Amino acid sequence: MITIARLTIGEAARKRVLWVLTILAVVAVALTAFLVNLLVAGARESGVDELRLKLGVSQVLIFIAFVFTFILAMTAAFLGSPAISSDLDSGVAQALLARPLRRSSYLIGRWLGLAIVVVAYAAGSAILAIAAVAFVSGYTPPNVLMPVAFLTFQAIILLTLAVFVSTRLAPIAGGAVAVVAYGLAWLLGVVGDIGAALGASGLEFISDVGRYVMPTDGLWRGVVYGLEPAIVIAAVGDQPLAQSNPFFATQPPELGFVIWSLVWVVLVLLLSINELRRREL
Repeated sequence: MITIARLTIGEAARKRVLWVLTILAVVAVALTAFLVNLLVAGARESGVDELRLKLGVSQVLIFIAFVFTFILAMTAAFLGSPAISSDLDSGVAQALLARPLRRSSYLIGRWLGLAIVVVAYAAGSAILAIAAVAFVSGYTPPNVLMPVAFLTFQAIILLTLAVFVSTRLAPIAGGAVAVVAYGLAWLLGVVGDIGAALGASGLEFISDVGRYVMPTDGLWRGVVYGLEPAIVIAAVGDQPLAQSNPFFATQPPELGFVIWSLVWVVLVLLLSINELRRREL
């Protein structure tokens, strides 16, 4: 299993798409720092006080994180979607599994290698973006590790789903399914929060079910909570309409939900192993 994981990491490093995404992430961070620097300089010239300035920068940082979640979703989906199906189509899996290698070890090794790549990419890009914004604006989130951890966890959820789909569908179809599932989960979360604010309990229930079926939206709340200043939560946390805002969170995900998200990853991996065992090679 460890050998398969090492081979997977080496394969990912040789793929041009990963290096292209890394370069694009660096360019995006540099552009973000430049734009935030212009924003800060203009606000200070206009006499905006530091508290209002930091509040504004925090909202920009949350929006940057939101855009980055979609980049991570596509990265995880299109790394994970060919993980099994491409090996099956090319005959690589047949050659490997002809040796004394369990299908479960093969699949977990592939997933583990890609998970290491995704975690390194997600955490590195997120920390770089937060550091760049802090350097040009002076604003540092109250909890740097929390948003980075939840961003990374979102990527692991998408990767796990993509690997599962990869046991049955072609790479392009599998990647599309994973990305669409992420978008639908986010949409259900937004609609559910609005429904809760307006007293539509039916929508709230559907949203809660969706978060347990696909935990990414629930984990997004942890990203927002870790990036926003405590003063924002204290000022508007009790307002119903504020709680329906997808870029605002009064609290991080509950521990029970985080534990369920970990269980979700294990269950989907078990389903992936079962699907691979049922495939004829």
